Amino acid sequence: MARLGILRVEHRDLDTAIMALVNGGPGDQIQLARFKKRKLRLRDEIAALEDQLIPDIIA
Repeated sequence: MARLGILRVEHRDLDTAIMALVNGGPGDQIQLARFKKRKLRLRDEIAALEDQLIPDIIA
């Protein structure tokens, strides 16, 4: 699924951006919070798409 791949790339890119802000010393805390919030939303969206790909198995 192409959307899933795009989301994973964006999630990794945000991780890199967050690390750069953290390692860059005292930086823009508002931007850091926005990046972290976006990363969490992406994680949730990725999990939802992965759940759709894996069928539920009722034991």
